Amino acid sequence: MNNIMPLIRNETIKMVKKKRLYIIFIVLAILVPMFTYAQMKSAENNRDKFGGDWRLELQQAITDNQNSLGSDRVPEEYKKYRTVYIQQMQYYLENDINPKEPGGVTFTREFMNNAVGLFIPLLIMAIASDLVSGERTTGTIKMLLTRPVRRWKVLLSKLITLIMFVSIIVVSAYIICYVISGAVFGYKGFNMPIFTGFKVVGTDVDMSAVHAVDQWLYMLMQAGLIWFVSVIVAMLAFMVSVLVRSTAASIVIMMAALIAGTILTSMAASWQTAKYLFMVNLELPNYLSGGLPPIEGMNLGFSLIVLSVWGVASLIVSFLVFTKRDILN
Repeated sequence: MNNIMPLIRNETIKMVKKKRLYIIFIVLAILVPMFTYAQMKSAENNRDKFGGDWRLELQQAITDNQNSLGSDRVPEEYKKYRTVYIQQMQYYLENDINPKEPGGVTFTREFMNNAVGLFIPLLIMAIASDLVSGERTTGTIKMLLTRPVRRWKVLLSKLITLIMFVSIIVVSAYIICYVISGAVFGYKGFNMPIFTGFKVVGTDVDMSAVHAVDQWLYMLMQAGLIWFVSVIVAMLAFMVSVLVRSTAASIVIMMAALIAGTILTSMAASWQTAKYLFMVNLELPNYLSGGLPPIEGMNLGFSLIVLSVWGVASLIVSFLVFTKRDILN
């Protein structure tokens, strides 16, 4: 363990010197204000339309979704989502709780919920996809491997450093989002009650286990799930980086997989075996809010197991290839 700490320190210095890391923070600092502005305009329109009465606004949303269920233009899959949505919103209405209470905390929760499927994984991929392939492209990997240190320790130091920076990115996303959106909507809302425990059975929602938790606790659970998803994506990008020599190829492979996952999530409901693909299981926080799973039969435990298997398999492949392959030539 003693001789791995200098390796981790060395990898940390290399990571900090990468411009790509700072581009991630810049992207967040640019995009979050855009989404905040869009949310602010939407809130203003709804306030003008409903006079600030959130119950009227929520009832109108329920009515609109109920009316769309009878339309032939709406695909059957979308009707399932709307059926579940209607039942959940009616539950909030009956319990006199506004699920979209305006505030920086609510905005941050909603933003991170929507970002976990693609946006956050793309940010993680940006720093993970060149950890090994980048050094092979520049030739610095040869200098690293000629040191009297075993190869698995070199790779382990890269992995530990990667997980450290994945954690920093996830925490930074929460902080940037809260600070910027809070300046517009206010910084209150941590103690607002949020319902969790919705169980979706077909298109019916089982309310028997529903209970309210403070929004700060809900976001803590949400952050844990997003961190887990981010680490798994990082491990997979790390494996691809070990397998291919080109950084560009590594990025393209991971980007294609992540985008394919977004498409499959909305189109593969009838393809049962797709639920074993990692990219279909990334939206873990949806299980907290009681969203309809992409494919029937999926639940939080199932998705955690699938992602864990993908993560462990990627680590095994990474260490086997890195320690056995002739990387120096």
